[in-house]
Amino acid sequence: MSVFERIGDLVKANINDLIDKAEDPEKMVKQIILDMDKELVKSTQALGKAMASERQIKKQYEDASAKSKSWEDKAKIALTAGDQELAKKALSEKVKVDEQAIQFKTMYDTISAQTETIRTQVEALKGKLNEAKSRQAMLIARSQMADTQKDLSKSLGGMGSSNAFSKMDKMEEKIQRKEAEADAFAEISGSVPEEDPFKKLQSDSAVDAELARLMAEMGK
Repeated sequence: MSVFERIGDLVKANINDLIDKAEDPEKMVKQIILDMDKELVKSTQALGKAMASERQIKKQYEDASAKSKSWEDKAKIALTAGDQELAKKALSEKVKVDEQAIQFKTMYDTISAQTETIRTQVEALKGKLNEAKSRQAMLIARSQMADTQKDLSKSLGGMGSSNAFSKMDKMEEKIQRKEAEADAFAEISGSVPEEDPFKKLQSDSAVDAELARLMAEMGK
């Protein structure tokens, strides 16, 4: 659906204000550009037709003016020759052509003014379109930047609450808990492994050696 009803609305519109107040600025600017493109095509076509009509009427006016001068020149020639009747006939034709020239001139002035109005609107519309496209580029850049910042914030936020180190710490705690539970169950069930007898022999030998050394030092 078009945002604007006619080209006048487009030309008078405050593009920035429309975009800023929109619920979805990016969508709004796309619609504005779409409307402007369509109106610009129509307006350019209208301008072309108006300019063609202007040139056509101008030529008709110039032709009528040239004929008027031609009939006046013929009347002068007739008067120079002393033929007033012929001069009057020439002037009669001149009067008819002058009336046509006046009509063409009036038509030309009207069409010329209309053409200038359309030309002004087309130029203004081009300016508004460039303004909208510039704003669109800025909005797209801002939107992309916002998305990037959002994704980065999510990543950083996730790392802050449950990063790899935190997960590893929790895993280590879980393993230690399991190991403690295993030892407890083993002790309860009497399955705690007996002391290595070889280690006990080694320990007893060391104790005997120390005892012998002390007794020797004390002379016993």
